[in-house]
Amino acid sequence: MNFSPSEDHQAFAGLAAQILTASASHDRLRTIEAAEGPRFDRALWHEMVEAGLVSIAIPEAYGGAGQGFFELSGIIEEVGRRTAPVPFLETTVLGALPIAEFGSEAQKQALLPSAARGECILTAALVEDLADPERPTTRAEPDGDGFRLDGRKICVPAGQIAHRVLVPARGPGGEILIFIVDPAAEGVGTEPLATTSGQPEASLELEGVRVGADDRLGDPDAGPEILAWIRERATSALCSLALGVCEEALRLTADYTKTRKQFGQPLATFQAVGQRQADAYVDTEGVRLTAWQAAWRISADLPASEAVAVAKYWAATAGQRVVHSAAHLHGGMGVDRDYPLHRYFLYAKQIELSLGGSSYQLRSLGKMLAQGTA
Repeated sequence: MNFSPSEDHQAFAGLAAQILTASASHDRLRTIEAAEGPRFDRALWHEMVEAGLVSIAIPEAYGGAGQGFFELSGIIEEVGRRTAPVPFLETTVLGALPIAEFGSEAQKQALLPSAARGECILTAALVEDLADPERPTTRAEPDGDGFRLDGRKICVPAGQIAHRVLVPARGPGGEILIFIVDPAAEGVGTEPLATTSGQPEASLELEGVRVGADDRLGDPDAGPEILAWIRERATSALCSLALGVCEEALRLTADYTKTRKQFGQPLATFQAVGQRQADAYVDTEGVRLTAWQAAWRISADLPASEAVAVAKYWAATAGQRVVHSAAHLHGGMGVDRDYPLHRYFLYAKQIELSLGGSSYQLRSLGKMLAQGTA
């Protein structure tokens, strides 16, 4: 049995690697990070759009290539490998996929072609302060033929630069509804947040934001299923991002320990260093196996909740071990902000905490076991 990724997966990931290696160098990232405004490289974003990477999972009828989630995950892995300052995961996974799956024809026509062209950056506001993501506290009250939204969302990925945001809210009967919201609409306040990794997240203040019935995503009775669908793919995508982060942190450390000498010998020749690098390699392969398993099951339309929770546990726990080992083996260079490793350490920490850390994933797995769904 052949367990290798498909030719399409390898081709798209290879193309992404080629573009990102050339255009997301350490020096280029330093320039972007030193500039005012959000951490967003518009030139690189345009390159990815022109190469057809942003549109690969958008249906062909709306300007995309109609590829699956596994092919998409390969590109996300390369984005993580370069800590690239582009809203790729946000636009594709958090925005375009749910609209393609659950949106009305009018919503698809309005948003998917412009997302495929890179003109409309999409995201989703899944997190609230001290609230379970599966039970949003943002309120949606009927208002004429539409609704009025009130609440606060935090840690919205690409929230500073997004053109549309998917916002879960709770209706008057306790039902979960999901709306497509314009951040520039009246009553929406966007506040940039300082994040661990420097990614351009924001909080959204919703005060009497008027949305029409045609801004609601999907069947109103299917809100919990739609929200779970989005969160499952978002979590899997974070695991793919973590895989790229671990791979590059491992490579940087291997290169450093081969050239850095102590007592006249390369660090890599010391047994303790080799053992720690070997442990980091095993952890990275664990992240790879579980991330690929989760993404493949989603792409094959198989039950994936357990695989996603396992992958996120590995991304959170093993990912931290990998970057901590990398920092320790680099010594003082590991905390030097002029050296690229610090980005991977910070990215891994943010990925660990996003959409539930290791303890949250273990509780989720325990719940599945208790309910007999795992």
